[in-house]
Amino acid sequence: MKVKVDFDRCQSNGLCEAIAPATFELDDDDYLQILDDEVTEQNREAIERAVASCPTSAISIVED
Repeated sequence: MKVKVDFDRCQSNGLCEAIAPATFELDDDDYLQILDDEVTEQNREAIERAVASCPTSAISIVED
């Protein structure tokens, strides 16, 4: 499974970065970057919290 971001909906508010910093990062221009789009057993819980916390529902987990 992979992380997907709808960048048309993303407001780059940084909640996902705060919850899952190994997966998400805001760059110097405040645009969201996906550092690692793979969902693993080790990062799944943090990514699921980031998905649930996104105020614009821009983040999802999709099948490969």
